[in-house]
This record gives sequence, structure tokens and C-alpha cells, in this order.
Amino acid sequence: MGVPEDEREQDIENILKEIVTENFLHLVKELDLQVQEAHRTPNKRNPKRTTPRQIIIKIPRAKDKERILKAARAKQVVTYKGSPIRLSADFSTETMQARREWQEIFKMMNSKNLQPKIIYPAKLLLRFEGQIKSFTNKKKLKEFITTKPELYELLKGVLLEEKVNKDKNYEQQIRNYQQVNLKTKEIKKKNLMNNINC
Repeated sequence: MGVPEDEREQDIENILKEIVTENFLHLVKELDLQVQEAHRTPNKRNPKRTTPRQIIIKIPRAKDKERILKAARAKQVVTYKGSPIRLSADFSTETMQARREWQEIFKMMNSKNLQPKIIYPAKLLLRFEGQIKSFTNKKKLKEFITTKPELYELLKGVLLEEKVNKDKNYEQQIRNYQQVNLKTKEIKKKNLMNNINC
């Protein structure tokens, strides 16, 4: 993200090589960097928009991608021709949704210096009592925290609030269904009365 739009389209495949050379010289020697596919995001450029469209680059070897992203996280400031840019993984909609579900828990843990991490695709890592624990879903996290009172106290608010919100959504869905059902009955009754009056 952040690579200027004025870069020629045919040079997009070479941009990754230039970025790696400029920022991670040690990787240039270690990787046989190949680009399978490269293009800018398809939405039309908005003249009022100040940021350039993103570039999506597909690399055939996942390990190469992970090494580049790890190096980018370690360096923190990645540049292209001297200007700061950002490298990140491109996730599917389902993966992004699964990662978003950890968001409130992640924020709470982070605020308490528990050093949480979300790793691919959507697994929560937590350092607790000197060990790293991983959770693929909230149910497993709930099972774990019930055995750790101090962690339970910390997270119960977030987990209970989530349950209350789900219950409220369910109750609202029931009310909506009942309203639609009542309106449908009224319409049928009105149509029946109109047919009788004819």
C-alpha cells in the first residue's frame, strides 16, 4: 500500500523485487523471488482520493511471502523509492471476518500487556504464565479461562457482553419475524374481505 499510481502498469511485477532489494537486501540473496501475478485493485481511481490504489501480488511460494512479511514487521518502516509504504497479507472475506471476531478480546488482552497475537488464518495466541496458548475459537478460549480465575475475571466482561449482544439480536429477529407475520395475516385478511365484497 502506498506505491504511487504513476508507476507504469507493466512494471508492477518488478515492484516487489525493487522493494525487497531496497529494504531487505539479505533476502535478495536467500530467495529466488518469483511473482505469479501482480495487479492494482480494480476500483476506479477517485480524483479526490489522495492515496493510491493497492497493489496485490501473488507469490507462488508461501514461505517466501511469510519471510518478506516477517522482515517487514521487524523493520517497521518499509520504503519504495524512499517513500514509506506498507506490506500486508491479503485475506479472504471469511478469514477477515474470523479475525474480526477476536477484535474485542484482543484489545482487552493488549491493554493488560498479555501480548496477544492473531496468526493465520484466525488463531489467537496468548502468553500466559510463561507458556504460549493458542485458540482456534472462542469456545476453546472460554474453556481455558474457566480454569484460570484471574484471566476469567479479566475477560468475562467482553465474553458476557458478546453473549448479551447476540441474545439481543436474536430477540430483535423474533420481533421482526412476528411483525412480518402479523402484517402478512392482515394483508391476507384484507384480500379475503375484498374478495368477499366483490
